Amino acid sequence: MLQGPVASIGECMIELSDLAADDGRIRMGFAGDTFNTAVYLARLVAQDGTGVSYVTALGQDAFSDRMIAAMRDEGIGTDLVVRLPDRLPGIYAIEVDDAGERSFRYWRDASAARALFSPEGLGAQALEGFGLVYLSGITLAILPEVDRAGLLERLRIHRDRGGDVAFDGNYRPRLWTSRDEARQWMAEALSAASIALPSVDDEMALFGDADEAAVLSRIAAHGPREIVLKRAERGPVVVADGARAAPDCPKAPKILDTTAAGDAFNAGYLAARLRGAPPEAAARSGHALAVQVIGHRGAIMPRDVPLAR
Repeated sequence: MLQGPVASIGECMIELSDLAADDGRIRMGFAGDTFNTAVYLARLVAQDGTGVSYVTALGQDAFSDRMIAAMRDEGIGTDLVVRLPDRLPGIYAIEVDDAGERSFRYWRDASAARALFSPEGLGAQALEGFGLVYLSGITLAILPEVDRAGLLERLRIHRDRGGDVAFDGNYRPRLWTSRDEARQWMAEALSAASIALPSVDDEMALFGDADEAAVLSRIAAHGPREIVLKRAERGPVVVADGARAAPDCPKAPKILDTTAAGDAFNAGYLAARLRGAPPEAAARSGHALAVQVIGHRGAIMPRDVPLAR
């Protein structure tokens, strides 16, 4: 059983969607992979008393003010949101094709989150007191190399002291200078993680694994206690407690927008584990939430939608 409170580390961005709206107006929201997970996780564990905090850096502008207000409205702790002068949040736009598959355009080179662990950002003690720390490959990719190394060293210490570290590779080629660089740091992160939440397509694209068995074998060699391999509509494969299982999971009745499917899965899985569910049952919960999310448009469903568990 995992223990809270939970810290989710990464970048929350300004999200622009509905780009093809007939009236010419676009829709603005706030999203980002680890932020999406934090939102759904906070909603799922709110009644359990498990605190969820978001760890990022923002500017001192009106957009950053609104972003922090949105986090607080979701019940997400903001004590570890650093406010940096002369910095702004990143922006991305979503385009969705007729099959619900999405593509993104980003404006984030000078975003505040890149300076999260810089000298003016968070110190080494920032993650003390959390039971579970969650991050992704995007979290690593946006950080300077020295800050990446420092964060992973903190996470190794956290894990070795009895805490848990959950990692989703979430490989985005444009954020890395090369595949070799991405491979190096993804491997480092897996070696610091107790829970791995990879997606099969990302892993095979980055590492060139021959098949799913090769993906699982390579990740297992880094030592995480639990591996949950996401396989989209085929459902996850779970490797934990010396056993491997592929739980029977229903397919999505409709797909409107695949944005945040993996982020939602991670939230559903971690929330179930925090409630004491075994890994296989938790994977079913994660898949159920992902199926629900892809039936809605955008990364974050309205708060009045009851979440699948």
